[in-house]
Amino acid sequence: MRLEDILFSQGFGTRRVCAGLIQQGHVTVQGQVQTDAGEFYAPEGLEFTVQGTVWTFHEKAYVLLNKPAGTECSQKPSTWPSIYTLLPAPLRQRPQKAAVQGVQAVGRLDQDTTGLLLLTDDGAFIHRMSSPKHHVPKVYEVTTKHPVTDEMVQKLLAGVVLDDDPKPVKAAACAAVSELHLKLTLTEGKYHQVKRMVAAVGNRVEGLHRSQIGGMVLGDLAPGQWRFLTAEDLALLKP
Repeated sequence: MRLEDILFSQGFGTRRVCAGLIQQGHVTVQGQVQTDAGEFYAPEGLEFTVQGTVWTFHEKAYVLLNKPAGTECSQKPSTWPSIYTLLPAPLRQRPQKAAVQGVQAVGRLDQDTTGLLLLTDDGAFIHRMSSPKHHVPKVYEVTTKHPVTDEMVQKLLAGVVLDDDPKPVKAAACAAVSELHLKLTLTEGKYHQVKRMVAAVGNRVEGLHRSQIGGMVLGDLAPGQWRFLTAEDLALLKP
């Protein structure tokens, strides 16, 4: 694959911009400055540096972000800063066939919800992870306003009716961790679902954090930080 095309595919600008970066000596490959935009490399796993930014080639980008509070999962936020400002420019500029460039969030978290958020430029992955048919479990740590009772837990497990759907919505798993801390697992994603389910049993969500999707946990990634998913991570996300 031509070096110019490698940079373009990774989101470092138009082909013309990428060619210019190479020709001006801003790109280092395998420890050597490369000024020939047409030089061929095997792209998979190739590490290179562009204007001081070290990058590894990924045919498709799969990213884990620890979403902080006070951010919106939108490229055009209405009130709060966008989560996309937390990502480096190449991830936001990766070319796609669709009109919108860059990685996209797999589902959304409310502005005040924190925790595990996946982003990718793989449309099939987004569909697979978002579709209720695949029942990918998502675990939420819920801080409540009022004490969590056994009755509330049992109602969430049995199913509660939300105002826009007569069919009861059930938690796949639910347990009281402490008096004001509920651990809730869902396999579908309706609008404000956790908050509405907790409200339906007579309580209120004061804090909400997603800690796990499928078999993958957030781990010790700091709020606002991101990393590429590994092959092992992706295996943990398979339904």
